[in-house]
Amino acid sequence: MNQELTQPLWDALRGVRFPGMSRDIVSFGFVKTVRLVEGRAEVDIQLTTGNPEAAAQIRADAERACLAVPGVESAAVEVRVQAPPAGQPGSQPTAQNPDLIPEVRAVVAVASGKGGVGKSTVTANLAVSLAKLGHRVGVLDADIYGPSMPMMFGIHERPMVVGDRILPFERHGVKVMSLGVILETDTPVIWRGPMVMKAIEQLLGDVEWGALDYLVVDLPPGTGDAQLTVTQKIPLAAAVIVTTPQDVALIDARKGLAMFRKVSVPVAGIIENMATFVCPHCGKETDVFKRGGGERTAELLGCPFLGSIPLDPAIVVGGDAGVPIVVSQPESAHAAAFRRVAEAVAAEVEKQLAQRPRMTIV
Repeated sequence: MNQELTQPLWDALRGVRFPGMSRDIVSFGFVKTVRLVEGRAEVDIQLTTGNPEAAAQIRADAERACLAVPGVESAAVEVRVQAPPAGQPGSQPTAQNPDLIPEVRAVVAVASGKGGVGKSTVTANLAVSLAKLGHRVGVLDADIYGPSMPMMFGIHERPMVVGDRILPFERHGVKVMSLGVILETDTPVIWRGPMVMKAIEQLLGDVEWGALDYLVVDLPPGTGDAQLTVTQKIPLAAAVIVTTPQDVALIDARKGLAMFRKVSVPVAGIIENMATFVCPHCGKETDVFKRGGGERTAELLGCPFLGSIPLDPAIVVGGDAGVPIVVSQPESAHAAAFRRVAEAVAAEVEKQLAQRPRMTIV
C-alpha cells in the first residue's frame, strides 16, 4: 500500500491513546498494519493487556479516528489481545523486565498528583527511615525535569563508573542515583517522551544497585511518561501517594491514585504531608492546610492511610542542607512521624508481596 495514501490514517491513529496513559497506540507499537482499500480503512492492532475494556475502547477510538480522515467511508479495526505474562499485573501495555534490577526485592513508587506537596522530601526521609528499620534501601530519582535527591542527600560530585556500570552514591545508609548528578547544574531538561523513557531505563538498568529490600522511586508530579516508563519496565510492589490536606491537592492525588489502579499497580496508601504546624514559640498547633483531608480521601477511595507528617522549618532546612531530619534530629517528633509512616509503608508492601510472590534475596 502506498505510504502516501495511508499516512493520514497513521497520523489520525496517533491521536488514540491507551486508556490512562499519555502515549498513543502508534508510538507504543500496537498498530501493526494500516490499509486503505476503495474508501475502507483497515487497521490491525495487537495489544498486550488483561483489560478487555481497554481493548474495546481502543477499537472504538481508532474507528472514530479513521472515519474522521477525508476520503474514508468505512473503517474496520481488528484488535488482537495477547494476555500479559503469568504473574504480571493485568493491564500494563508492554511487558516488564525484572532483569533490569534482578536483586531488588520490591520497588515502591512515591508519587503525587501535583507539585509543591513535598513529595521528594517525604521520599528522602521515608527511604532513610526504612534503612533505620534495618532494610536495604535505594532511592532512584526519576523526576527527570526537577531532580531533587542530590540536594536532599548532599551529593555534589559525579558518580563513579566501573566498566559499563554506574555506582550509586551511599548516604545515610541509602543508595542514591539521580539524573541530577549527571547533568550540568541548572541545565534544563527539554526532552520528549521517548528520551525520558530511555533515561529512566538506563538509571534502572545501568546502575549497580546490588541487593536491596526496597528501591524507592521518586516520580515527577502528575501522570506522564516517567510514571508510564516505570510501570512498563519493572514490576512495582506498590505505589505511595503524597498529598497535602487541602482540597485542591486532594483532587490531583485522586487522579494519581486512579492512574496506578488503571495499570494494576497496588496502592500502598496515602501520606498526608504538612498536616499541622506547631509554633516553636507558643506551642500552638495550627492547621495550615486544613486537617484530615488525606485520611478522608483514603477512606473514600478504599486505600490505607499511612500517616501524617507535620509542617516544620527544620524539615526544610534539613532537605536544603542534604541531611534529612530523621538523621539530623532522630529523636524529634517529626522523625517519629516518618518512622511510623515507614513502618506502615513496609507493612503494606509486604502484604502485596505476599499476594504476589517474588524472588527472595539471600
